[in-house]
Amino acid sequence: MFNVGSSAIPVQSPAVIQPTFNDRVIAPSLLAADFSNIGGEVTRAINAGADWLHLDVMDGNFVDNISFGPAIIQAVHEHNDIYLDVHLMISRPDHYLDRFVAAGSDLITVHVEADHDVAETLKRIRAANCLAGLAINPATPIEAAEPYLDQIDLLLCMTVVPGFGGQSFMPEVLPKIEAAAALRKERGLSFHIEVDGGIGEKTASQCVQSGANVLVAGSSTFGAPDMAAAVTAIRQA
Repeated sequence: MFNVGSSAIPVQSPAVIQPTFNDRVIAPSLLAADFSNIGGEVTRAINAGADWLHLDVMDGNFVDNISFGPAIIQAVHEHNDIYLDVHLMISRPDHYLDRFVAAGSDLITVHVEADHDVAETLKRIRAANCLAGLAINPATPIEAAEPYLDQIDLLLCMTVVPGFGGQSFMPEVLPKIEAAAALRKERGLSFHIEVDGGIGEKTASQCVQSGANVLVAGSSTFGAPDMAAAVTAIRQA
């Protein structure tokens, strides 16, 4: 049984809710947490200095795994004060969007590869007063996201094949991050560039040098003996 609530919460997060793309944001991934004690794990992330909490939603269709849905997001939202970065790895984000908005998501990221009208979905996310993110898989070229760059608040460049935690970082994605940062500058835009997959102190440094500022870290934070030290190391990398 999931223990979502905790006597130790709610906890006030020290995070800056709306940083700029010049600010480094650390977003531990709940997928790597102890699911028997989600409430305690969220509290641990907040106390460790996390800025955002990254929540990976998987439907067993778009990716070959199933994680959790709006109910877990709502429970985390109702018992904690931390910015919720919700990543929808699902085939029909447009169909389920309203449920994730109602659950308390602050930022909702959808995949360009999913089966939906990307521009319309991004428009609906923003209309719901959430920030809009667009994700691209490692094999997807940056050109697939280019038509939407002026419609997003965040571009997520996956640094592993999505669907499972604990994978190794794919350095071949770094040129794509550099290209995204160049396009952002060229077009005078201000979206964040997020990376997700195999992020630790060393790979965080590579990604930041390439232009990323939002760092999703799962095993390297929740799996660390000292989560606060791990968050600090990634922030300072």
